[in-house]
Amino acid sequence: MVDSLKKPAFEEIRPGVKAPAKETILTPRFYTTDFDEMAKMDISANEEELKAILEEFRADYNRNHFVRDAEFEQSWDHIDGETRRLFIEFLERSCTAEFSGFLLYKELGRRLKDKNPVLAECFTLMSRDEARHAGFLNKAMSDFNLCLDLGFLTKNRSYTFFKPKFIFYATYLSEKIGYWRYITIYRHLEAHPENRIYPIFRFFENWCQDENRHGDFFDALMRSQPQMLNDWKAKLWCRFFLLSVFATMYLNDLQRAGFYAAIGLNARDYDMYVIKKTNETAARVFPVILDVDHPEFYRRLDICVENNAKLAEIDKSDAPKLVKFCRKLPYYLSNVWQFVRLYFIKPIETASRQGVVL
Repeated sequence: MVDSLKKPAFEEIRPGVKAPAKETILTPRFYTTDFDEMAKMDISANEEELKAILEEFRADYNRNHFVRDAEFEQSWDHIDGETRRLFIEFLERSCTAEFSGFLLYKELGRRLKDKNPVLAECFTLMSRDEARHAGFLNKAMSDFNLCLDLGFLTKNRSYTFFKPKFIFYATYLSEKIGYWRYITIYRHLEAHPENRIYPIFRFFENWCQDENRHGDFFDALMRSQPQMLNDWKAKLWCRFFLLSVFATMYLNDLQRAGFYAAIGLNARDYDMYVIKKTNETAARVFPVILDVDHPEFYRRLDICVENNAKLAEIDKSDAPKLVKFCRKLPYYLSNVWQFVRLYFIKPIETASRQGVVL
């Protein structure tokens, strides 16, 4: 899977340190929340399950997992051209997402330490896991002569404020979709080792179990706050976050289909499988899930993919900013319309699926 193109150049803030990718609606976000509201939460309705999950975090099953071995100790210059560019983008996006989780969980652990010790310790131990993941990914980037300055990211990234219940919806889905993404790639490459172009993929099986445990924590936490799940507003918000997470992944991945092709996957088929499994998993806790089998669901997402490709072409032109904006506007409006239509596809009620292991 080697391209004949020259190694792509990336903007650097100093030699060997990659400038962070430009922030857009599709890039991984950094979050903050109402820490006082979080500290006041009464978790007694599901405290035993939360304590059981805390014991799993304390066991630290992956304490010795993220250790680079001899397979990394070679030149990776044979991964070049467009494949190299897309792979570095994959590592950067993954590292940024994991580091975002680390920052949020670390701050929650610190702020809740004296007010809600069970939650505080859970968040602190999850931040440990996220730090390992981010560090491992950043070290992998160094094999391609680049890395991220995570301290620079901490200080210069924009932070999005979400109320606690929105943090729960978003991070639950982020962790669970992360599980399905990692395990699907791992199982594919286990069956087709000839496509494993880099050793990091061997670590994905254990890695995804961290994601799964984190998702289970947010599942249990939301069920300790039934008011976040049992009214009409919860149904509307769950639909919104499901659609946001699925659409973001789909649009990102289809823009980078070459990366998945390099490891022997069809990006669209991969995303459809991950979306289906994450949607099914969300039925364990969310009051509604999306009807991803509806004939309009992927048709409208594919229109957004086409719109984004046209927007990217306009961005590359030398036209003045005002001209670019005017040319982009119809595609922006089309995307908004597609999302509105997707949102109003009748959802699937999940009461009969609650508590079912998927």
